[in-house]
Order: sequence, then C-alpha cells, then structure tokens
Amino acid sequence: MTDAIKWQKSSFSGADDNQSCIELAPVDGSIRVRESDEPEIVVTTSVTKLRAFILGVKAGEFDHLI
Repeated sequence: MTDAIKWQKSSFSGADDNQSCIELAPVDGSIRVRESDEPEIVVTTSVTKLRAFILGVKAGEFDHLI
C-alpha cells in the first residue's frame, strides 16, 4: 500500500492539533486506531468489532471506566 493513511479524529477533540485524541483510519477493509500523542502505536480491528465497541460505548457499558 503506497497511499498515505488519512487519519480522522472526533470533532469533540477540538480544532487544536495539540490536543490528545483517538484517531481512526480505514485501511484495506480494516480499521486502524491510534492515539494522536503516540502515533507510532497502532491497533488494527475489523469494522464489525469497532461497530460493536461503539454501540457498547453508546449504551454506557464502559461508563464505569471513566
């Protein structure tokens, strides 16, 4: 793959590029996830698994962690 990865962050992170946030990028049918302050560490997951995680977040399943 020679195309540059186009990372996307949430609009909730604000416009300031110095803010730490989670970034996502679609790559070859999978989703890559990284923290903006540690961009060298990348986790790869499937669309299905990410969808399940997001639905869990929206349902409050992880509220006890914050």
